[in-house]
Amino acid sequence: MNEEKLQNKSLVVLLGLVTIAFIWILLPFYGAVFWAVILGIVFAPLQHRLQLKFGWQRNLTSLCTLSICLVIAILPVIIVSTLLVQEGATIYKNIESGELDIGKYLAQFKHSLPPYFQNLLDRFGMGELNGLRDKIVKSAMQGGEVLASHAFSFGQGTFEFIISFFIMLYLLFFFLRDGSELARKIRTAVPLEGSQKRRLQLKFNRVVRATIKGNLLVAITQGALGGAIFWFLDIPSALLWAVLMGFLSLLPAVGAGIVWAPVALFFLLSGAIWQGTVLALFGIFVIGLVDNVLRPIMVGKDTKMPDYMILISTLGGLAIFGLNGFVIGPLIAALFMSGWAIFLETKPRVQLP
Repeated sequence: MNEEKLQNKSLVVLLGLVTIAFIWILLPFYGAVFWAVILGIVFAPLQHRLQLKFGWQRNLTSLCTLSICLVIAILPVIIVSTLLVQEGATIYKNIESGELDIGKYLAQFKHSLPPYFQNLLDRFGMGELNGLRDKIVKSAMQGGEVLASHAFSFGQGTFEFIISFFIMLYLLFFFLRDGSELARKIRTAVPLEGSQKRRLQLKFNRVVRATIKGNLLVAITQGALGGAIFWFLDIPSALLWAVLMGFLSLLPAVGAGIVWAPVALFFLLSGAIWQGTVLALFGIFVIGLVDNVLRPIMVGKDTKMPDYMILISTLGGLAIFGLNGFVIGPLIAALFMSGWAIFLETKPRVQLP
């Protein structure tokens, strides 16, 4: 009996060591593996429907699903990222050459303020805008320099990017083909009751699909609408602002308003009344409506998490894991809530006085 316990403990230790070693060797391609898993979960229902409708072999169905994923999900991201880097490099060159004078816009903004607010700025030592101008120019130069350096070093990192990209596609193909079997083996290995394992797996899949499809749909919609109104109002670098609004729209409650609200305020205070009014009304009733209507339907309904939990977990995930965190953060939060809910269900209910 003692020998059997020793063998079981030795097996557990061995499994732990080889699992840690396996994760360690995957770390250089963490992003590729992560997105292969995420896209495999998102496109698994499509692969299943194609399999049932056409009755093809699994290899052919998985290849067809992979092609659809490549066209509608992967290639647009690559194209937009390339255009964004080019746009940022152009802004950096314009600031460096003096063609884009930020100081002129700051001075115009200050002089457009009512005398009371100008005196208030002077009273708090903010009337002299040279220091603020220098800080803004420095920050813009640093940001533009980063994008310009990325544009320059893109060719240098092309080989590494291509390797990671094809690793992701290769893994995604097998996850689409054998994903259900892998999920079944993982579920069997987890030491929980069958109903609990099933519940956690459903929660995991539901949160991943809702976060990817819902948040990306909201981001694309808000970014496209924001870019369109910026282009209509002849605001420079509309593509850059559109991508920035799309990225910020991943944050519930605040979202794209961080971009369009200050611009609308600047228009109103600088005398461009109709531009500021149009942008403010469009931002509130069109861009804001997307966030208030579409996000609860696409994200909150499936994840069954309150907005504040989605906001905090998204911010924390972005801070720790970078761009991947907008998926990892809400996923960890959802599993945290589900895990504690399962644990509380195992405890007897106590009638509190």
